[in-house]
Amino acid sequence: MYNKNSMKAEEFIDHSEILESLAYADENKNNVKVIDDILKKAREMKGLDHREASVLLACDIPEKNEEIYKLAKKIKEDFYGNRIVLFAPLYLSNYCINGCTYCPYHGKNTHIPRVKLTQEQIRDEVIALQDMGHKRLAIEAGEHPKYNPIEYILESIDTIYSIKHKNGAIRRVNVNIAATTVENYKKLHDAAIGTYILFQETYHKESYEALHPTGPKSDYAYHTEAMDRAMAGGIDDVGLGVLFGLDKYRYEFAGLLMHAEHLEAVQGVGPHTISVPRVCPADDIDLNEFTNSIDDDTFAKLVACIRIAVPYTGMIVSTRESQKSRERVLDLGISQISGGSRTSVGGYTKEIRPEDTVQFDVSDTRSLDEVIHWLINLNYIPSFCTACYREGRTGDRFMALCKSKQILNCCHPNALMTLQEYLSDYASPETRAAGEKLIEANIPAVSNEKVRGLLIDHLNHIKAGDGRDFRF
Repeated sequence: MYNKNSMKAEEFIDHSEILESLAYADENKNNVKVIDDILKKAREMKGLDHREASVLLACDIPEKNEEIYKLAKKIKEDFYGNRIVLFAPLYLSNYCINGCTYCPYHGKNTHIPRVKLTQEQIRDEVIALQDMGHKRLAIEAGEHPKYNPIEYILESIDTIYSIKHKNGAIRRVNVNIAATTVENYKKLHDAAIGTYILFQETYHKESYEALHPTGPKSDYAYHTEAMDRAMAGGIDDVGLGVLFGLDKYRYEFAGLLMHAEHLEAVQGVGPHTISVPRVCPADDIDLNEFTNSIDDDTFAKLVACIRIAVPYTGMIVSTRESQKSRERVLDLGISQISGGSRTSVGGYTKEIRPEDTVQFDVSDTRSLDEVIHWLINLNYIPSFCTACYREGRTGDRFMALCKSKQILNCCHPNALMTLQEYLSDYASPETRAAGEKLIEANIPAVSNEKVRGLLIDHLNHIKAGDGRDFRF
């Protein structure tokens, strides 16, 4: 029985409710009145439930789909402006005991060398990332009680935060590790992590169990209920995601939104981020075995409908996607992207991109500077801001500001200052020139005269080299 207030996975992600929602969507995908009513509600920018959003996703009326895309763009602009936050993944270890059939790190794969970074190697990786200009990392590690215990993760976080190289510093460490206990989530909270990220992979229980035949991750309920344990452990910000292509995308879409609704209902705050990865090539993985892959048009509509349904949440697209695909979805809802990413263990200290320990093939292989220049040319403000996290604007405090659109008063000037830091410290001459022109053009958008004056003063200090890490 569906109950978004339940703490049981099979009740807040109820299979029958999803099937009924998909049937309702099929019945109404050409019903103009129903679609118009849903769009009218969506224009209030307070979100949609999983059933309403499923109708929009199923809609195949061309002119209504155009309305959906335009609305998604408007919501993105109203909540997030023209800012795009940059981050990089940092792979610590590919030791894993799980049997995930879509991941090359699965325990039975003998093709790849197993690597675990020492703290000194982590230091080298972090310095390489700082020298690129990164301020925000997402650490990744396989699940292995011997090689990757929670103590290793905590020590690694401490190492990352401790490194200050030239003008570089990692100001936010997000964590993407296996589902764990409330006690361990408390330890992660005390280590001052940013967002705890865990992809569901698929919400379809039968498919989930087939895709995860062995290892701790095979426990569907334990995995699905992880976010509630994380929040019980004090972590304010959590990030959801599914791996599109494992099961039917409309089923995953409904399940994803139901999970967000559950968190809102029982925790008082929904997901801080939603990621939208697609299955892609990797070692020991045969893509022909995954018959639910989605094309670029479907992917774009998924992004647009998620943005409309949960207007407040950040949306992430990684370098799994090509430049062309990423450019298309920036307008439709994406607010965070990775840049200059290496998906191998120890990859950032290698001049030539290593392939033997990659988790997945990277489609967008451009350098961070090339990604920054590209965003600037598209009139986006590349942002390395971590101010909300460090000012305590997390969880319900962040969401209250985001839902009221007041967060822009902080985010816009913070984005400009962190961009100036990047331009002054790391950018190529061409990127610096284009970026400083973009900053000048966006200063007038800061409506508060006092804040605008402080922003200009801070920008001048950054350019002069006598100040960093200013924030509102």
